[in-house]
Amino acid sequence: MTACSGRTDAGVHAYCQTIHFDTTSVREVKSWINGGNALLPKDIRILWAKQVSSDFHSRFSALSRTYRYIIRNSELPSALDRNTKLWIREKLDLRNMRRASCYLIGEKDFSSFRSSSCQSKSPNRNIHSINIKKKGDLLFIDINANAFLLNMVRIITGTLLETGLKKITPKRVKEILDAKDRTLAGKTSSPNGLYFVGTEYLKKYKVPDISNSVI
Repeated sequence: MTACSGRTDAGVHAYCQTIHFDTTSVREVKSWINGGNALLPKDIRILWAKQVSSDFHSRFSALSRTYRYIIRNSELPSALDRNTKLWIREKLDLRNMRRASCYLIGEKDFSSFRSSSCQSKSPNRNIHSINIKKKGDLLFIDINANAFLLNMVRIITGTLLETGLKKITPKRVKEILDAKDRTLAGKTSSPNGLYFVGTEYLKKYKVPDISNSVI
């Protein structure tokens, strides 16, 4: 059996996806890495491997997951990152976006922020943090939660951008959340700017955490 820590939409990128599999084969760690990379497409790389205890599961043992959305906020788009970032010309009000994000922190019903085709039994998720920061022309939105619903990060991003563009007020985000109505939230933002950063596990599993080098 092979399992991964989380699924991503088509077009979404990943810095670090944790995968586990069960096997009776015995090989050196280096052999698993080199052999796996030889069979994978060139845009997917195995960075590390280790044996873990039998109670470890890449998905169900996860404490939290982190996604990052990257926006190029500039007068002109870049030809080089058209498939890796969302471009917005208009100036964004980061203060509005940060104020709006505060309403989404905690364990809540995120029905307004999930795809109509989402099949999760419960719309409840626990967002631990949302960090919005800008470096030059690039805007980073980092969201950490116990788990995510289908399109949740992309819809949250689309809604926060509406506050940044002053189309809605920060308080309106709370009203949208409370309404539990997908039609009230912002557009589902492009998958091109979204990155799965990584997964947090209990320290006893000794799973390498490379997310800190990214964020």
